[in-house]
Amino acid sequence: MTPTPEWLQEKLFERRIVFITGRLDDALAAHAAAQIMTLDDAGEQPIDVVLNSGDGTLEAAFVIIDVLDAAQATVRVQCQGHVGGAAIGVAATAGHRTATPHTTFRLAAPAMQFSGTPEQIAEHAARHRALLWRFQVRLANATGRPAEDVADDMRRGRYLDALEALDYRLIDVIRA
Repeated sequence: MTPTPEWLQEKLFERRIVFITGRLDDALAAHAAAQIMTLDDAGEQPIDVVLNSGDGTLEAAFVIIDVLDAAQATVRVQCQGHVGGAAIGVAATAGHRTATPHTTFRLAAPAMQFSGTPEQIAEHAARHRALLWRFQVRLANATGRPAEDVADDMRRGRYLDALEALDYRLIDVIRA
């Protein structure tokens, strides 16, 4: 008998494990935030977040970042596969950050699509730039680097392997 996805999800939740995989959008962020808040409310034991997300929106990332900031329990993020764009901020916010040896990271500014009148587009672009700068400052604080250096690395779309991410201080440990 093959276990159902619901059964597996329940077993992982019982073990205080939350998965954030795929594009980090509003729906994924809301689901993960709800799981983390529920687990945090249920006890002080650490919460493990498995992160494998190469893209997403800043707004979705900040939903999870705010939940991690408010959590009383230690939140440990385990990076796997590819972590990039907005998901980098989720990894950097955790109390303990690990990655598998073959994880790749991409420091890249999340793209935005705007529509509307020229004035509306200009307003959206200005809000996005301000949110992006807040995001870059968060990464700078987490890594001990100047915000301008982080912003430059994001403009260039810098790739890092796990060892380079350790040196950059995006993660604390590489785990086999």
